[in-house]
Amino acid sequence: MASPTGVKRNANHLTAPAVDSKKPKGNGSITSFFGPPKTKVKTAEPNSSTVPPRPSTFNKQKWVASLTPEQAELLQLEIDTLDDSWLAQLKDELVTPEFLALKQFLRKEKQSGVKVFPPENEIYSWSRHTPLHKVKAVIIGQDPYHNHNQAHGLAFSVRPPTPAPPSLVNIYTGIKNDYPSFQRPPNKGGLLTPWAERGVLMLNTCLTVRAHQAASHANKGWERLTQKAIDLVARVRTHGVVFLAWGNPAGKRVSGINRQKHCVLQSVHPSPLSASRGFFVNQHFKRCNEWLAERYGADEVIDWSLTSNVRTTSPFVEIQSPSVAIDNKTKRLTAKESAPMSSEEPESDAPQLTNPLAADEFEDDVDALEALAAAETTD
Repeated sequence: MASPTGVKRNANHLTAPAVDSKKPKGNGSITSFFGPPKTKVKTAEPNSSTVPPRPSTFNKQKWVASLTPEQAELLQLEIDTLDDSWLAQLKDELVTPEFLALKQFLRKEKQSGVKVFPPENEIYSWSRHTPLHKVKAVIIGQDPYHNHNQAHGLAFSVRPPTPAPPSLVNIYTGIKNDYPSFQRPPNKGGLLTPWAERGVLMLNTCLTVRAHQAASHANKGWERLTQKAIDLVARVRTHGVVFLAWGNPAGKRVSGINRQKHCVLQSVHPSPLSASRGFFVNQHFKRCNEWLAERYGADEVIDWSLTSNVRTTSPFVEIQSPSVAIDNKTKRLTAKESAPMSSEEPESDAPQLTNPLAADEFEDDVDALEALAAAETTD
C-alpha cells in the first residue's frame, strides 16, 4: 500500500538540498525552509488530542500480572491476539463477570468438540488490521458467516477461494454506482483486508458462531463487548469518523453516536431481500469520502478499490442503475418502486418473505431465512 501523503512530504524534505546560508533571509526563513504551513485538516491522523493513548503507554505486562490465574487462562486469546491499541482501552471490560462468562461458554464449546467460526486466531483480526488510532470509518456487521472457509474476523469479508456472498456482491454494486471506475476483484473474490488496512473497521456485533448454525452464539456476551468497541471509537476519535450502518440491527448499534462529531450513514441492508429498497442508491461510499475529505483533506479519503489497477477515489460521475429518480426539490436520490437487481447479481436462493423487514435480522443467511419463512406460513 502506498505511503500516506504526509510521509512522502517528510521523505522529500529529508532529501531536499540544504538551504544556502548566503541567500537573503527571505529565502532562509523557517517558512521557506519547511514549506508553507499545512492546512489543519490535511494530516494523516488527527492531532494528539483526538487519538487514544498509543500502545506504548499501556503496560501490557503489568496488566497481565494483575490478573488472577483463572482470568489469565480465560483471556489468553485476548492477550495474544487483540491488538494492544484496543486491549489498552477494553481491558476493564474483559475482566467483567459478563465477558468472563462468555469465555467460559466458548471454552465449553471447544471442549465439547463443537466447530466454531472464525478460526480462533482470527476472531480479533479486525483489531490487528485496523488499530484503534487508525480508524476512519466503521462498517457494522452482525453474525459471522457460518460455513467453512468464510469468516475470518472482518464483517462481510471472506477468504479466497470462497466467492463473495450475495450481500457483498451487492456492496460491490453500490460502490460501482458511486465510482464507475471500481473493478470487482478477480475470481469473484470477497477478501476485504485492503479496506481494513486503510482504516475501515469491519466489525461484526457477534464475533463467533457454531458451524452451520446461524446466530448460535448470539446473546452470549459478544454484543456487549462490540458495543463497547463502537462506543470507544466514537469517544476517542473525537475529530470524527464515518459509521455505516446497514439494516435495523446495525442502526440500533449507532443510535447513541453523536452526529455533531461523527457522520452516521444508515440504510437498508445489502442482502438480496432488501437491497433493492434503497441500498444501491444510498451513495454511502461517495458520501463517506466527501465527509472525510471535508474533515481531513482529500488525501484521507478511503480507496475502495480491491485490485491494484485503479484507485476508487475518483470524483463521482453518475449512478449506473436505471432505477434512480432525482427529487429536484431536495436533490436527493430515491429508488423507484421495486428497483430490479443488476444483471450482474446472482439470483438469490433464499425464500421470498411477506415481511422483508424481519429478514434484515438474518442478513443473507439462507437457513435462518427459511426458518423465518416457515414460521410465517404457520401464522
